[in-house]
Amino acid sequence: MADIIDFGAYRDPADMNKAELRAYLELLRRQIAELDEAEPADMESEEYEDWGQRHEDLEDLVDDVLDRLEELE
Repeated sequence: MADIIDFGAYRDPADMNKAELRAYLELLRRQIAELDEAEPADMESEEYEDWGQRHEDLEDLVDDVLDRLEELE
């Protein structure tokens, strides 16, 4: 499976303003959607396990961004 997530682009939400957070949130949601399209068929495979971990990592980042946006409201 091709690695479609660039974790090198990760930034700490605590260092972002509202506009940056909203843009980052959109990027993360697009990455989740792309990852969803590449979901491996075999749920028992190592590939699926890796996919699931990447998906969970992205969802955690989304939660961090949403929490930070709430703090700034």
